[in-house]
Amino acid sequence: MPTVDPITLITLLIVVFFLLWLLSQAIKIVPEYRRIVVFRLGRFFGVKGPGIVFLIPIIDRPIEVDLREGFFSVPHQTCITKDNAPTDIDFLVYYKVIDPKASVINVQDFKAAALGLATTTLRAVVGDITLDETLAQRDRINQILRTKLDEVTERWGVKVTSVEIREIKPPTDVQEAMIKQMAAERTRRAMVTEAEGKKEAAIRVAEGEKQAAILKAEGERQAAILKAEGYAIALKTVFEVAREIDPKTLSLQYLEALKAIAASPATKIVLPLEFTSLIKPIAGLAEKAVAGGKSESK
Repeated sequence: MPTVDPITLITLLIVVFFLLWLLSQAIKIVPEYRRIVVFRLGRFFGVKGPGIVFLIPIIDRPIEVDLREGFFSVPHQTCITKDNAPTDIDFLVYYKVIDPKASVINVQDFKAAALGLATTTLRAVVGDITLDETLAQRDRINQILRTKLDEVTERWGVKVTSVEIREIKPPTDVQEAMIKQMAAERTRRAMVTEAEGKKEAAIRVAEGEKQAAILKAEGERQAAILKAEGYAIALKTVFEVAREIDPKTLSLQYLEALKAIAASPATKIVLPLEFTSLIKPIAGLAEKAVAGGKSESK
């Protein structure tokens, strides 16, 4: 069996590794969310991907670009507001590459450039507004920052999708004053709420008393009406009964009344003048009865 020269073996191994390296450099598998910007002999050749991309080793130089939305954080920056209040602000910048060629050719380090731009833009924006506006108008500041950053990064092939302020720290004395103000506001709201509750309760009590008085008056009115109607019905009944009584019956009723009066222990009886007119029918009846008896005896 022939022996293999060690130098030859090493050379073969070097050649094999070199070929494998060339193969790995010549074939690239690009995911859907990436693109490869290819430079051939220093000149822009094209944007490749996704899928399998074939390159010429040594001659082609690929630069990968991520198309997914990314972000970077801007650390606390001390900004002077319009009313000379030093304020610490930090925020996040969200971006997305929309032109891989421009993002490689037009800017060397996008994140570093965008960070410096965001810092200077923040100071300019905050310097034009007061501390109260800075604390109360986060959304407006976010919108202004996003617009100003996007105007610059557009030429870099990058779109700033959003800017979000994470924290705003006013000076310590301002924070203490804000805490006292919030405590006073809570006390005021509690007093207003208590007063409103008492007012509502008083209104409800008054409404209840009013309704009770109305119901009482209505009940008394209905009782009076019913009582009057009862009297009217009774009088009507008496009147109807009185109309049906003939003079004889009425005279007998008067005699019964006189009999009851005569039975009393009183020694004097006062009779009204109308009594003579009431006993005339009785006298007439008595005369008729006597005349009738005489005629029968003859």
